[in-house]
Amino acid sequence: MEILQTVHSYLAYVALAVLFFAVANAILGLVGNKIFTMEKDLRISLFALIISHIQLLIGLALYFVSTSGFKAIQLVGMETITSNPAARLLALEHPLINIIAVVLITIGWSRHKKFLEGSKKFRSIAIFYGLGLLLILSRIPWGQWFN
Repeated sequence: MEILQTVHSYLAYVALAVLFFAVANAILGLVGNKIFTMEKDLRISLFALIISHIQLLIGLALYFVSTSGFKAIQLVGMETITSNPAARLLALEHPLINIIAVVLITIGWSRHKKFLEGSKKFRSIAIFYGLGLLLILSRIPWGQWFN
């Protein structure tokens, strides 16, 4: 379990950096009216999609083996979890919001493939990846990151 938690923690830095880079690239491409290239723009967006899915899978595995995830709900009950903000963040909010975030990122990836114009591709990625990034940032257990 410690290995999963360590990988999940360190991979989060990579995932956040890549997602931020993908969103920034999409915004710059949209504002600059650039052509969406397969060599650069597609690969950045695809790598952000892949790394966010890997992070989600590791997080889900950790959720089901960790004592602060699903087992916490089973052991102490839902009422106790919801009354404690730190426990609620780890057992409910963090996993649920991050699942929604990865779904939004996936929608952005799927939508961009339907468009031929670079501006629409960039807009789809900027909006959906950006929303996903904001959701992820909103539910990171910051107190644990800095300890």
